Amino acid sequence: MAIIASVHAILTKRETSAAVGWVGVIWLVPVVGTVLYLILGINRISRRATLRRSDIPAFHASEQLAPCTLENLSESLPPEKRHLVSLARLVNNLTSRPLLSGNRLTPLICGDDAYPRMLEAIDRAEDSISLSTYIFANDATGRAFVAALEKAVNRGVEVRVIIDAVGARYSFPTILHRMHRAGIDVARFMPSIVPWQMTYLNLRSHRKILVVDGRIGFTGGMNIAQGNRLKENPSHPIHDLHFEVEGPVVSELQETFAEDWAFSRGEVLNGELWFPKIEPAGNVIARGITDGPDESFDRLRLTLHGALATAQKSVRIITPYFLPDNSLISAMNTAAMRGVEIDILIPDHNNLRFVDWACLAQVAQIIRWGCRVWRTPPPFQHTKATIVDEFWTLIGSANWDPRSLLLNFEFNVECYDRELATQLTGIFDDTRARSRRLTLEEIEGRPLPFKIRDGVARLLSPYL
Repeated sequence: MAIIASVHAILTKRETSAAVGWVGVIWLVPVVGTVLYLILGINRISRRATLRRSDIPAFHASEQLAPCTLENLSESLPPEKRHLVSLARLVNNLTSRPLLSGNRLTPLICGDDAYPRMLEAIDRAEDSISLSTYIFANDATGRAFVAALEKAVNRGVEVRVIIDAVGARYSFPTILHRMHRAGIDVARFMPSIVPWQMTYLNLRSHRKILVVDGRIGFTGGMNIAQGNRLKENPSHPIHDLHFEVEGPVVSELQETFAEDWAFSRGEVLNGELWFPKIEPAGNVIARGITDGPDESFDRLRLTLHGALATAQKSVRIITPYFLPDNSLISAMNTAAMRGVEIDILIPDHNNLRFVDWACLAQVAQIIRWGCRVWRTPPPFQHTKATIVDEFWTLIGSANWDPRSLLLNFEFNVECYDRELATQLTGIFDDTRARSRRLTLEEIEGRPLPFKIRDGVARLLSPYL
């Protein structure tokens, strides 16, 4: 048993320290060490995700559109930004989707901007609506969306909704019963009522996608919940950023939804109803990037590595949960020592205390080498965006933490456009101006009990 377990650890563990550690446990604690490895050491998450999604058909409607080649991209970039072509080449190799020209992305700040635009698009729908979200709260906002979707169903619009099975439980009772009564075709992503089969925090669909008539899309980091309507003074306010998407890249949002729908419900969505011809709408060159513990494993993490390695001037990161692994920490430090200005915005008061404690335990590793970390004031900052050299942006659902980069199914969009990057840089800089810079002295001056608490939380960071 020990030999078989040791061979498995040697052949499957990517990190040498993990392989050495498990082999040591297996041999130094006879029998018990082998049992521990069988229970805790084998990564069943990736294997289970791959098996469960292996029969899902691939959708490549974007291939019918004229892709933006690397040569086209190079010609469209200013001379001082052509180093970003190497980043596009990396993402080309990571994904099966092409870059697409002719897009427009409009930033929508909080639910006060985003929800009216989304509801208006639903009200104007004529053919189809695809909606996928992690949290769909059973509150005033959630009920407004259900009412709009019900009206669309009554008009004869084909409506499909995916809600993550765990995210649906953030409200009690859930919104699902109301949807069923409204005649809305809704599916739960990865449901389970058997306790030992319910991967409560793993294999979740964290994607936020809305596509109307196959031509207008919305994506970003915003769930559907009353807390995002800051003008209505909710009890738990959340500041977030969403995007209205127009142009050919909307087909890649729809592809992602269609794959998840086929997985969740077994129905294949195709044809003009779901994938109509899309005309150019702007100047943004963009591409959708899916990520998850299946065949798309590590796409986002490697994209972030590429962005840090490519950056020449600046990297701006805003994320609610900042728990980068050692390789990303090294990449940020290396970029900072090359002279790249790296600024990271994280909430001053996180809604998940354990995540905040773990973050404080490791953030000194990047501050020490020149990265700047800022604590944003309330309301809780849930925005997720990365801006490189004021030209390349990455927006979407993923955080800079192991759950997003290793365990959840995420959807992001990479964009090459100065105007969009300038808009997001303005939002970033306005937030930074109201934030407090975190210093090395402050972190190292914490009382010893706090340091121990934070250090213990850091040990749990792969599971937070």
